Amino acid sequence: MELTYLHEPALDSLSERLPCPTYRQEPLRTGIVHIGVGGFHRSHQAYYIRELLQKQDAFAWGISGVGLREGDRKINEVLHKQDSLYTLMVQHPDGKVDSQIIGALREYLLAIDHPESVVGKLAHPDTKIVSLTITEGGYNFNASTGEFNFENPDIQHELKHRGQPRTVFGYLTAALSARRAAGVKAFTVLSCDNIQHNGAMAKKMLLAFAREQDPELGQWIEENVSFPNTMVDRITPVTTSADIDYLKEKYQLVDEWPVVCEPFIQWVIEDDFVNGRPPLEKVGVQFVPDVSPYEKMKIRLLNAGHSVLGIPGALHGHPTINACMEDPVFVAFMRRFMDQEATPVLGAVEGIDLEQYKDKLEERFANPNIKDAVSRICSESAAKLPKFLIPTIQENLSSGGSIRYASLIVAAWCYYSDKEVSEKGEPLEIIDAMQPQLREAAQKTGNDPLAFLRQRDLFGDLVENERFTKSYVEYIDRICQGAGVRKLMAELL
Repeated sequence: MELTYLHEPALDSLSERLPCPTYRQEPLRTGIVHIGVGGFHRSHQAYYIRELLQKQDAFAWGISGVGLREGDRKINEVLHKQDSLYTLMVQHPDGKVDSQIIGALREYLLAIDHPESVVGKLAHPDTKIVSLTITEGGYNFNASTGEFNFENPDIQHELKHRGQPRTVFGYLTAALSARRAAGVKAFTVLSCDNIQHNGAMAKKMLLAFAREQDPELGQWIEENVSFPNTMVDRITPVTTSADIDYLKEKYQLVDEWPVVCEPFIQWVIEDDFVNGRPPLEKVGVQFVPDVSPYEKMKIRLLNAGHSVLGIPGALHGHPTINACMEDPVFVAFMRRFMDQEATPVLGAVEGIDLEQYKDKLEERFANPNIKDAVSRICSESAAKLPKFLIPTIQENLSSGGSIRYASLIVAAWCYYSDKEVSEKGEPLEIIDAMQPQLREAAQKTGNDPLAFLRQRDLFGDLVENERFTKSYVEYIDRICQGAGVRKLMAELL
């Protein structure tokens, strides 16, 4: 059989090989504009919309994707070539792979090429929801103070040139200003990022920018736009060439950018939408009055658990999260952190058995077919750890709880920030917008053991807490003297 390239005209022939949309994209209206179309959005939010579309129940809720950066050019080219279609590959622990073509995306717009088209799409009356997966860094807040960073050069440009948006805030305010002027109802801003109170953070940042740019518009946004908090969950590793080759060999299908994910999926949303929403409860989404306990549980256990494995895993030389989970020292260390440090400061979560949730996390992390690279987990740690791990330390310091496991991870992060190879001599791939600052602080540790902690935008006042600094300095000294990180983890157990 000849290879078939994925695009709309090929769906009839492809439907004989693997599940394809039972509808066609043409009738779809794009009620959702999603900014930041990466693997996670395509495995999670777009998958849920696909499930609704299969039920013939969401034709007003197709998705228009938007990329804001030059780095989005590749996915723009691939999705245009493939008529916005892609393959979702669900990897089960037993080796089974469920593959299907997803058709929830209707189009993709690259903002840097056509900013006016993106503003027009956001301002269009059909757009009821603008959803976001722009990573923690995209919210442009100071990690220590939580306040909007007006020093960002792109923000400065937008404030001086209102018709030339560059960031998500410039585009949202331009669109909302146009809707207000035209008498069009506002949209809901739906954050799907791993930030506690992500909707509240999106609101705070957007209002800070809008009020600086146009105080009257800022007031209108506060009164007319809603920002539900959400909790999202589905492990989605980076697509590899092996995944692309699998589809060629198994289905004779050429998909230049499929998405791989685990079977588990969860989405919890506060039911606060100003302009309608799709009936996602029909496909398993939970709508709740307050998502806070769920998001805190996920951030403090799953996201922090990933970092607790990933940072020492990278230093030791484990290439993937499942490889970490094949090491009994790593498994026991992570579970001790969850049980003794994270869980005591969580509180109850309605409808969730925390012990079962942690057991399930271990099962998910150990999935041998996901092969989630530790480099991905460690990427942008400066944006992640102040939200995932540092609050647990601070709360345990206040309550007298254990900080031993988390303080070792912070010390390991310092050491990692100035390393080029793992303990096995393999190159370390460090991806972090703050890496120059992290490395500079880590390099000062020989003369000042607390130099890394003096980054107050990351650690707040931890450097002033004697109990924490005593534990941290003990570990950083041992690591710098050559004690392997795995050995220190084992000693703690």
